[in-house]
Amino acid sequence: MLDLLRQGLYEHGCTVMTASDGETGLEIASAYQFDAIVLDIGLPHLDGYAVIELLRARSRSTPVLIVTARDAEDDIIRGLDLGADDYLTKPFSFPELVLRLQSITRPFRSEPEGMMEFGDVTIDCVRRSVVRDNRRIDLTRHEYLLVVALMRKAGQCVSRQQLMESIWGQNHTAGSSTLDVLVNSLRAKLDSPFQTRLIWTVRGSGYFLRDRADVAEGIES
Repeated sequence: MLDLLRQGLYEHGCTVMTASDGETGLEIASAYQFDAIVLDIGLPHLDGYAVIELLRARSRSTPVLIVTARDAEDDIIRGLDLGADDYLTKPFSFPELVLRLQSITRPFRSEPEGMMEFGDVTIDCVRRSVVRDNRRIDLTRHEYLLVVALMRKAGQCVSRQQLMESIWGQNHTAGSSTLDVLVNSLRAKLDSPFQTRLIWTVRGSGYFLRDRADVAEGIES
C-alpha cells in the first residue's frame, strides 16, 4: 500500500516522503513542512493515533488525512478528535484519495472576515479561533468550517448538503455518515462541557444553532 500510494502521488505530480513506522513518520513530519500527511493507523512502534496526537501537541498544524481499514464510528471520532482533518477507509479509489487531499489542502472557502458571535460563542475569523464562555475551544479544520457554516445562518436550518459543500466543496465525496461523525465530534467540544446546548438536529433536513432549549416539534438534540 505504501509503495502504491507513493507511486500514484508521484505520478500525480506530488513530492512524496514516506515512512513505514510511526516513530520515523513522526520524526519526518516534525522536521519538515508538508502540504499534507497521509497517515495509517496500524503502524509499528507508534500507531497513527499517537503520531497525530504528538504532532498536534508539538503545534504542527499540517493537514492530516487518515487512511485505514478501521471504519467503526468510535475509531473515526477518535481520529478526528485528536486532530485529523479527514478520514478515508479502505478500500478506496485513488481519485477519491486525491480529492480528499485537495479538500484538506485548499484554502478555507469563502471564509468570513472579522468576528462572528452567537450567544456565548465568539469566532475570530482571522486567527480561526473559537471561544465559548471565555474558554478557547480547540477544533480541527473541518470542525471549524462546520461551526462557521452553522453560525452564518444561526437560528436557521442548514441542510446536510449545504454543510457538506461548505466543508468539503461542491465536488466532495464525503458520505452522509461522515457529516454525522463530524457533528458529534463538534458537539463533544462545543456543547457537552456547557449547560446550554447549541447544535440541534432537524430530522431529515439538517442542523442549526439555537441558544435556548424550547425547540419546536421535529427538532431533536
